[in-house]
Amino acid sequence: MMILSANTQWVLLSTMMLGMAAGVVGCFAYWKRQSLMSDALSHAALPGVVAGFAVLGTKSLPFMLGGAALSALLGALFIQWIRTSSRVKEDAAMGIVLSVFFGLGIMLLTLANRLPGGQQSGLDSFIFGQSASMVRQDVYTMLGVTLLVLIVTLVAWKEWKLFLFDPQFGGGLGLSGRVMNLLYMVLLVLVIVIGIQAAGVILMAALLIMPGVSARYWTHSYGGMIGLAALFGGASGAVGTLVSASGNGWPTGPFIVLTASVLFVISLTLGTSKGLLVMLLQHRAQRAALAKQHTHPAHETVERGG
Repeated sequence: MMILSANTQWVLLSTMMLGMAAGVVGCFAYWKRQSLMSDALSHAALPGVVAGFAVLGTKSLPFMLGGAALSALLGALFIQWIRTSSRVKEDAAMGIVLSVFFGLGIMLLTLANRLPGGQQSGLDSFIFGQSASMVRQDVYTMLGVTLLVLIVTLVAWKEWKLFLFDPQFGGGLGLSGRVMNLLYMVLLVLVIVIGIQAAGVILMAALLIMPGVSARYWTHSYGGMIGLAALFGGASGAVGTLVSASGNGWPTGPFIVLTASVLFVISLTLGTSKGLLVMLLQHRAQRAALAKQHTHPAHETVERGG
């Protein structure tokens, strides 16, 4: 039996909570058909991380995560501006912001590594994640933000349903679409910011997308999908952390994403709502029913003729 150190236990708890929050917010992005938004904003956070380090000249996680939040929000504003001021579609705008901001982040990272102490700053770990470097204070920050995301989701449960599925009716009831969209964007950025240290800016998008998509293959229910996405995300974080802890220097983020990928493949294959196996069985049943309908009238005709 594997014995976990105290630090590993804290990391396990934090990645599990992170996965739950990512699963919930990922459902919102899925229903808004903005799954690429999580990818774009994850990459857009990198310049802010490096800028936060460069301003202070030392590694201060709160300052660097604050820079990541500002950078990601700036990326979201750029996406909105490109959409409203040009004929460029939303997915293309997301792709543009993703590429430009990530390229800017890599350039700033290269320059920061040449600064005094830059090579020892651990900035490279924000690309693919390195949860083992987290201290207890970092874990407290992740838990606090994750709980905030879950509380906001539960308190505004009905408002989220109106905003995601019937915004016109919600507007008639006095629900502000702008406020809800801003709240959605803030939650998305918060989850990305607290997750980039564990999963990295590249892999964080996968943790936001896959739990929600996996849950979709099991249920059509709003509450059921959110609950399953939180469960799949939390399980991915916990199992990925346990697997990485069993090795020497194994990165946590890739194992979390691999676990989420396994859950997605299982859901895609065995899911009770549009899973491949269920669809195959339904298709065969429909073909058998059609064949029976075609053969039955023929028997009746023979009997009448006799």
